[in-house]
Amino acid sequence: MDLPTIKHQNNGTLVPVTCLSFFAVASGFLMSLIPLSLASFGLSESLVPWLASIFYLGILIGATSIQRLVSKTGHRIALLIFLSALILTITAMLILPDARVWLIARFMAGFAVAGIFVVVESWLLMANSNKQRAKRLGLYMTSLYGGSALGQLAITPIGITGIAPYLTVICLLMLAILPPLLIKKGQPNNEQHQNMKLSELKRLSRPAILGCLVSGLLLGPIYGLMPVYISNQVQNADQTGMLMAVIILGGMLVQPLVSHLSTRVSKSLLMALFCLFGTLGVMGILEAKSFVIIATSYLILGACSFALYPIAITLACDALPVAKIVSATEIMLLSYSVGSVLGPLFAANLSDSPDGLIFYLGACLISTCIYMLIKSMHNAHTEQRPQPL
Repeated sequence: MDLPTIKHQNNGTLVPVTCLSFFAVASGFLMSLIPLSLASFGLSESLVPWLASIFYLGILIGATSIQRLVSKTGHRIALLIFLSALILTITAMLILPDARVWLIARFMAGFAVAGIFVVVESWLLMANSNKQRAKRLGLYMTSLYGGSALGQLAITPIGITGIAPYLTVICLLMLAILPPLLIKKGQPNNEQHQNMKLSELKRLSRPAILGCLVSGLLLGPIYGLMPVYISNQVQNADQTGMLMAVIILGGMLVQPLVSHLSTRVSKSLLMALFCLFGTLGVMGILEAKSFVIIATSYLILGACSFALYPIAITLACDALPVAKIVSATEIMLLSYSVGSVLGPLFAANLSDSPDGLIFYLGACLISTCIYMLIKSMHNAHTEQRPQPL
């Protein structure tokens, strides 16, 4: 039996997008700050891949249990809970600069960030048409990546030593709390959320699930390991922050194009094309000699890596009723998180080459490109096959 159409005249975008923008600035700064500030707290640089992986393990665990909390409290209260929990984890890291404490704190931070992502994504994706969903998700990704790019630029003026940078992150997260705290209207209705049955999970698009998985395999190492790689490549702290910002800026700038194309082009083909161009960006990073070409290559890599998740998640939600959106975003985040947990460990251990991280990203992109091309060709052939009379 088909579910009735649900109208969302009160499901506004102001609260989730404003909250997300402040959160993204704080998160973008924090992602680069943690690996670069370990020495100032007396912690070993060997901790970097483990901090990245355990953070995404927290996201992985969190993605399996968030829907129940959202159903009980509503989107607004759940957002307040997760942001407050994230602030507590950073406070614990400042009070107890110990490797074990930081690992536990980053695990808990991952759980909280998973909640923020699922709440904001499902809040925005609860729309009645695929076109509106794509438009809202484009707004979500632009706010997320634009804020993250801005956060990277904070490395130069604020620095990476002492507690001041971390206090800045806490202040930004407190600003993120204000929109859901002060504006009580505009959230989706609680009674709309429904679990997806096992039979429904089997019908979810495989390219969508793989797209989210590969997105994690790419973005986990980009967030967790790329600051150290760039720092060794350019030997300049200012350029490290700038190039990290360029990567995320690429992710922001490509979002309007993703929103425009995702309703006009096969999503499998679109992911294949972005993976192909991302491979060209990898080649540019390895071969470029001038800073301008290096920066351009990082921009292309960022644009293509950050394009996969929004395409994949809209592909997963295309045929779903609104009531299943929270459950679907949990599953897609779960796939993303598996990749994000494994990505930093694979990238750090599969090669001893100084460029091992870049080789790893290139391998992920080209193999995904081939798979998505095969799937898009298969889908096109299936659609063109004459139907029996």
